[in-house]
Amino acid sequence: MTSTTGTDHAPSALTPPLALELWDTIRLAAPMALTQLSQIAMMSTDLAFIGRLGGDPVAAAALAGTVYFVGSTFGMGLMSAVAPLAAQAFGAADAGLVRRALRVGLWAGLLVALPIMLIALNGETILLALGQAPGVARLAQDYLAGLAWGIAPMLWFMALRSFMGAVNRPEPVLWITLTAIPLNALLVYPLLYGHWGFPQLGLTGAGLATSTVNLATFLAGLWFATFRPPFRDYRVLAQLGRIDWRLMRQLLVIGAPISLSFLLEYGLFSAAAILMGLISTPALAAHQIALQITAILFMVPFGISMAATVRVGHAVGRNDAHGVRRAGLMAMLLGLVLAVLFTLGIVVARFEIVRLFLGAGIVDADATVALAATLLLVGTTFFITDALQSIAVGALRGIKDTRVPLLLAVLGYWLVGFPASYALGFHTPLGAVGIWIGLSAGTTLYAALLVLRFLRLSR
Repeated sequence: MTSTTGTDHAPSALTPPLALELWDTIRLAAPMALTQLSQIAMMSTDLAFIGRLGGDPVAAAALAGTVYFVGSTFGMGLMSAVAPLAAQAFGAADAGLVRRALRVGLWAGLLVALPIMLIALNGETILLALGQAPGVARLAQDYLAGLAWGIAPMLWFMALRSFMGAVNRPEPVLWITLTAIPLNALLVYPLLYGHWGFPQLGLTGAGLATSTVNLATFLAGLWFATFRPPFRDYRVLAQLGRIDWRLMRQLLVIGAPISLSFLLEYGLFSAAAILMGLISTPALAAHQIALQITAILFMVPFGISMAATVRVGHAVGRNDAHGVRRAGLMAMLLGLVLAVLFTLGIVVARFEIVRLFLGAGIVDADATVALAATLLLVGTTFFITDALQSIAVGALRGIKDTRVPLLLAVLGYWLVGFPASYALGFHTPLGAVGIWIGLSAGTTLYAALLVLRFLRLSR
């Protein structure tokens, strides 16, 4: 990547000072990270409520989440591609292309939602084929039967979130998501347990509550995008019925490798859940709780990663090569510092945090708590390198580099991470702990390769 030689586009004239770049990154990343934390708070609320039902429902929620995220991975990747397209258009002051990027994202979300729903509605068959216990698989299907109906609005909301972030206004998505947290709890509680005059729908009720919240958040986001400044200036609903096939192809070229990278990453953790289920139900429950805590930690660097995509995309749009490098490196530094601080806090309070996810009287509760706390201790390196890989890959997406990161994900996750997890989990006395050591090894390699890739392209 090169900058132009004209005065108007020289790096010194275009690139913000270091302190200003850091501030702009924080200002953009903070609401994005808080949005991610709010979304994971809803998932954690579900898990906390489900945990009061016993170990089998917790394990079923873990397996249902595995099927759900693997199935929705392709759509999530396509929605993520809206951000670099819209950010580069915004950096180039092309409002029409910003609008078209959102429009093709909404169409792509619709087109992929139906096959994803079919996967979710056949989750029990998939889990039984993978050797999971029939009772737990049946409970997982109950949960998926409720979750399936919220897939399309979830993808549409992700497209709106990418659009709003690309134009430097991610705050409405944060407000919407913060409002959704109590709404989700108010719906999950009565539908799961059958209180306040509602029927007791169990895990199906919890899934339906989440789907209802997904629809509500999308409608709220669409209202902001249509009627509130500065979004209304983009006229996002103009010619909505018209599919821009050229831009759709570009979205697929960028988004498909992102989807496959997501699939490789989520697939690794899904495979780890399957391996845990083969060890024991308490091991699977401990893994799910530790992974949920990890996901909470991950939301902050993931928000910074989204900000990195936007900041790098803006620099690309204005043809500022120096700004590309600075935006990516500042985001990585910010994420690395925060990841270290959060990891230290989790390690110190790991037992207390794990107990929040299990109710009293659950069989093998003490063993589950001890194992989950051990997994968190083992995962200290994993937390930090996972944060770094997320931000590095976000910076690379800002320059539309998604194919090589996909190949690096194959290497890190599946040629190193999974074989190490399997070998250490089933051919050493480490068991569940060995599986997490393998996850950490694969993620560390992937993060290192991504950072080197960004340094090379932005040099």
